[in-house]
Amino acid sequence: MKLYLILPMLLWFLNSTAQKYNFEKEYKAIEPKVIDWRRDFHQNPELSNREFNTAEKIAVHLKSLGLEVQTGVAKTGVVGILKGNKNGKVIALRADIDALPVTERNNLPFKSTVTSEFLGQEVGVMHACGHDTHTAILMGVAEILSKNRDKIKGTIKFIFQPAEEGPPPGEEGGALLMVKEGVLKNPDVDAIFGLHINSATPVGVIRYKSEGLMAAVQRFVIQVEGQQTHGSQPWKGIDPILISAKIIDGLQTIISREVDLTNEAAVISVGKITSGVRFNIIPETAEMIGTIRTLDYDMQKQVTERMKEMVPDIAKAYGGTATIEIKSNTDITFNNPDLVIQMLPTLKRVAGKDNVQIQKAVTGGEDFSYFQNEVPGFFFFLGGMTPGSTASFPHHTPDFSIDENGMILGVKALTEMSLDFLNQ
Repeated sequence: MKLYLILPMLLWFLNSTAQKYNFEKEYKAIEPKVIDWRRDFHQNPELSNREFNTAEKIAVHLKSLGLEVQTGVAKTGVVGILKGNKNGKVIALRADIDALPVTERNNLPFKSTVTSEFLGQEVGVMHACGHDTHTAILMGVAEILSKNRDKIKGTIKFIFQPAEEGPPPGEEGGALLMVKEGVLKNPDVDAIFGLHINSATPVGVIRYKSEGLMAAVQRFVIQVEGQQTHGSQPWKGIDPILISAKIIDGLQTIISREVDLTNEAAVISVGKITSGVRFNIIPETAEMIGTIRTLDYDMQKQVTERMKEMVPDIAKAYGGTATIEIKSNTDITFNNPDLVIQMLPTLKRVAGKDNVQIQKAVTGGEDFSYFQNEVPGFFFFLGGMTPGSTASFPHHTPDFSIDENGMILGVKALTEMSLDFLNQ
C-alpha cells in the first residue's frame, strides 16, 4: 500500500484509541468562566486598533497563568507564550478581538450600549461577528493548558489579534501587521490553528474544508467625473450618477457572463455610492466603493483585469471619465491539506464523528489567511446556533446572536488539537 494511503489510516488509529486527555473536570470548571468573559467583552466592545481595554483584560489573565506575555503587538494585540515541560515543536492559536460599528438590536442582559466614532460618524459598537466568543474561548484554552505543562511537548503561542475587520483608513493593523512584526518568529511557529463561531451552524457541530475555505477580499474605489448642470437640463451636462449606474450594471456581467462559476464562486458588490448635494443639481462627480470576493487566484486576476478595462470604457461611452483603484484586504483562507488530514481525527474525537462535517467554500473573508501564507494553518467553523432552531441572524447585523453552549466545544477542540499536534 502506498504511503499517502497509509498515513491517514495510521493517524486515525493513533488519535482514536480512546480519550488521550482526562480533561472533563477542567472543561466543566472552565465553561462558566468562558461565558462570563464572553459577556464582559460583548458588553464592552471596541473597534479595530482601539481594543485597549480588551487587550488589558487578556494580558492580565495570561499573566495570572504564568505565561510570558507580550503587549502592544500590531498596536493592541496580545501574545502569550506557554512552554511545556518537554522540548518540541511550536503551535500558534489565534483569536480576533475587535468589534464592529453596528448598533445592537438584541435584548440581552449584557447588550452593548457602547458608541464610538467611525469614519467621522458616531456609531454603535457591537460584537456582531463573534470575536468576543473567540477571545473567551482562547482564554479558556490558555488556562487549561497552563495547568498541564507536563503534557505539552513543545511551545504554544496564544495570539490575540486586533483589527481582523480591517484597520481604519490610513492605518496598518490586523494579521498582516502581526506577521510583519514577527509574531510567528522567536520561537518559529510550525503550524497555526483558528476557529470562527457561526450563527448558522448548530451547537456541537464543527465544519471544515481542505484548501480554499474563505475568499480573498479586495476593496475597490471608482471615481467618476462628469459635468455639472441644472437638474432640469441634463443635456447640458454629463451625469456621473447615470454613468455610475451603468458601471454597476456592467460589473455584474463580469460575474454572470464571463467568470466560470462552476470552478469557484466570485462576487462583485458595490457597498457605497456618494454623489451630489441637492435634488435639482446633476453633480460633477461620483464615488463608488465596493468589494471583490474570489476563491481562485486565476479568477481573481481575470475579474480585476476586466474591471480595470470596463470602468473607464463605460464612462467614456457616456461622455465622462472614470478611474478604479483596487487593494487587497485578505488572501484566500487556505487550509493546508496535510494538516487537515493530521488533525481531523482529533476533531472527530472531541465532537463526535457525525458532528464534523465538510463545509463548502464561502465568500466571506478572513485575515487569518496572512498567517497561513507563512506557516501551515487549519481554520474551521464552530457551531453557535441553538439546535432545532429554524432561523439565525447573519454575522455583521444588529440582531446577530450566538448560543453560548457552543463555546466549550471550541475550548476542547483547540486544547486537544494543540496537544495532539505537539505530541504526535
